[in-house]
Amino acid sequence: MVLVAQLGAVIFAWLCQFGDFCRFCGQTFTWIIPTLTRRRSYRAIFAQVYEVGTKSIPVVMITGLFVGAVLAVQTVQQFKAMGMIGRMGTIVNLSVLRELGPVLAGIMLAGRVGGGLTAELGTMRVTEQIDALRAMGTDPISVLVVPRFLAVVFLIPILALYTSFMGILGGYVISVHLYGANAAEFWTNATDTVHIYDIFYGPIKCFFFGAVMSLVCCYKGFRCAAGAAGVGRACTESFVASCMAILGLDFFLGMALNTIIEMVWGVQSLLV
Repeated sequence: MVLVAQLGAVIFAWLCQFGDFCRFCGQTFTWIIPTLTRRRSYRAIFAQVYEVGTKSIPVVMITGLFVGAVLAVQTVQQFKAMGMIGRMGTIVNLSVLRELGPVLAGIMLAGRVGGGLTAELGTMRVTEQIDALRAMGTDPISVLVVPRFLAVVFLIPILALYTSFMGILGGYVISVHLYGANAAEFWTNATDTVHIYDIFYGPIKCFFFGAVMSLVCCYKGFRCAAGAAGVGRACTESFVASCMAILGLDFFLGMALNTIIEMVWGVQSLLV
């Protein structure tokens, strides 16, 4: 009976925390339009755009470069053995554009951007700056969360394109200049197999990655425990939760997008 009671207490605590998170998300979405209608809010949004976007470009570009290079190194020998080394353009472009670029960009930004959001907001909570905003009659979610949420949501898809571009470049350099693949075949096969929806496949997923990551990290910062240990624990929890959410969303969004693409292609084939 004691074990059942403890298990029930844990499940109840998780449900309460999930309900609190849903309420936090609802408050954030409610404040988006009012925040955008206030001109003074754009200064905070542009500051977060610089922090989230500009400062993250070197990180995602280096990540993408080595991801594409490693992908080529691990696959080129198998393709060469089958006499299909010219098909490296297909595997590199599709893998980077659809999966590796978006997912790794999201995970890297969960560490760099998400950890920073949690630490910043957690420190403000510990030093009672969030309570001071409430005492002044200002909703802290409107001032602190919404600008960060908007910056992350709209910039992560762009950063994913940087990652994908560098990943394709890295795969091309390794395949052609290191393992001797034909450059013309590399790009011809890539052109034949990569369609317009493959380019937008990753950014669409990253839009949801950014939304979930920013909400989780801001929530953990707002609800962190007191002291330096509480802030550190909140940063760790936010990174782990963000990575798990990104990987879970990647699976379900991949299934949904593939289904939509199949339906669109089916309708087009019927029309033709």
